[in-house]
Amino acid sequence: MATTRASRPGPARSRRDDYAESTRKALVDSAVALFTERGYAGTSLDEIARRARVTKGALYHHFEGKQAIFEAAFDAVETDVKGRLETILRGDQPPWDRALDGLREFISSCLDPAYQRIALHEAPVVMGWARWREAEDRYSFGLIKAALGDLIDAGDVVSVPVDITSRLLFGALSSAATEIAGSSEPKRVGAEVEQVVIALLEQVRAASRRG
Repeated sequence: MATTRASRPGPARSRRDDYAESTRKALVDSAVALFTERGYAGTSLDEIARRARVTKGALYHHFEGKQAIFEAAFDAVETDVKGRLETILRGDQPPWDRALDGLREFISSCLDPAYQRIALHEAPVVMGWARWREAEDRYSFGLIKAALGDLIDAGDVVSVPVDITSRLLFGALSSAATEIAGSSEPKRVGAEVEQVVIALLEQVRAASRRG
């Protein structure tokens, strides 16, 4: 039987491809660890390469410079958080329970040293505020919008304009993340944020059900 073009397997990965991928991952993992520990200014490319056990030339093969590898570290941290939130928000629980579990996971992420240092403290300075907000929007806004839509569909929240309401929620959660990261008592502030947001959501839910 003839093999169609669509059914043919793609080209096999070479050892070189695998090595390049593992080298890049080692460099990003190294960058995440060092930027978390020392910050952007306190980390050198030599240290990143040395920790990853590769040459500096290998680093420059994958990244143009320090900002490029920082942005890769930022993407890695944000992708990890987004993945955990997506797992919760796409789960089998009712939308209300998923939303509360997602909120708790988000607050937990804000307490994580890597997310706190790289995504919240360093990124606005290294990437510039506008690019940082654009990146945060790309990672977080869609999740908030989808969760809000599910709550409306389930009758837990009154029908509201989803886009603008999601923007307001996104802004509130971004401010909450900044407050947690900037506090000398982040766990306490995180617990207070959770308490306040859940209390507000409960009020909205009660009003929706009365209506």
